[in-house]
Amino acid sequence: MSLDQTLTQPVIETERFVLRPLRKSDEGLIAHYTGEERVARMTSSIPHPLPPGATASYVERALATDRDEDVWAIDGTRDGGAELKGVIGLKRMDRDQSEVGFWIAPVFWNTGLASEALKALVDANPLNNAAMFASVFQDNPASARVLIHCGFEYLGDAETYSVSRDAAVPTWTYSRKL
Repeated sequence: MSLDQTLTQPVIETERFVLRPLRKSDEGLIAHYTGEERVARMTSSIPHPLPPGATASYVERALATDRDEDVWAIDGTRDGGAELKGVIGLKRMDRDQSEVGFWIAPVFWNTGLASEALKALVDANPLNNAAMFASVFQDNPASARVLIHCGFEYLGDAETYSVSRDAAVPTWTYSRKL
């Protein structure tokens, strides 16, 4: 991975919101939303309860020039909405591939926000990926529907360790060729 690929991260615009790089001022809302067990339980990496400093470290990693993941805030201020409605990211893999990850604040669940954010990210393809992958916990069918709605195809079952659950959790894995 060359350094020039990690220095820039585009802003991606939609009708309802923009996907923009995280900034330090996002820490408070990220901590507020990810501190909620319903959000943490549907991710592999967010602990619950959220330990002190975890959010600051996450934002610092997202802003680092040597990062291996680009993370965007779903920012709704363009239409008078909340400054942070969730986050979506692309973790770099080999062979021009990335793994997609996202979470949405519970107050915005069932609004189409996740589908619109993922579609915008896929359409923009900011890392010029040949393919994107994603996995969701099998007890989170709403996220699976988001992936299917955005053209991801089911690959198979697996399991992933969840920090908040302190257990391996069954997953469904999806891919999208670009």
